[in-house]
Amino acid sequence: MKWGAAGCVVVLVVAVVLALAGGWTYNRLVRLDQDVLAQWAQVENVYQRRADLVPNLVETVKGAAAFEKDTFTAVAESRSRVGQVGGGALQNVVNDPQAFQRFQEAQAGLSSALSRLMVVVEKYPELKANQSFLGLQSQLEATENRIAVERMRFNEKAQAFNTTRMSFPTVLIAPFFGARFNEKPYFKAQEGAEKAPQVKF
Repeated sequence: MKWGAAGCVVVLVVAVVLALAGGWTYNRLVRLDQDVLAQWAQVENVYQRRADLVPNLVETVKGAAAFEKDTFTAVAESRSRVGQVGGGALQNVVNDPQAFQRFQEAQAGLSSALSRLMVVVEKYPELKANQSFLGLQSQLEATENRIAVERMRFNEKAQAFNTTRMSFPTVLIAPFFGARFNEKPYFKAQEGAEKAPQVKF
């Protein structure tokens, strides 16, 4: 009889400790997940800023380089692809590695098209004296720097989440909550990133 009551108390204490540990782990994952989502919003924000600059940049360059239609078309198509994989199309992107990859590929395509546009600019010296172009160039450079910073910060938040997610005992608890606490993807360097870019305006 004594052991039966003592056994119930032990089981009850163990259940309470496990419930508290599970609740603490869940709350920690929620906090880290929210950190990742907040940083993802910053990444999207700076990419959106770049996409918003593109039409003005293209129109300014078009005025001086009217014969470069292929380049303008490539930039417009790349910007369109970015729009198709952004916003609502990428809900919960930080928990879906394939959606994350599509986002990164679309942004890389726009980066490549913008690089081609800047090569076109080299052929038209009058653009280098155009105040509108110079202002857009400055904004684009600042935005590209901001993108690099926000991507780095996103990777830091993703690493903090993933480290906790893959640590014991969280690795046993997280799967009970479905895809919400999936491992987060990282931004990776694009192919050829090991070569220093030569950006000329």
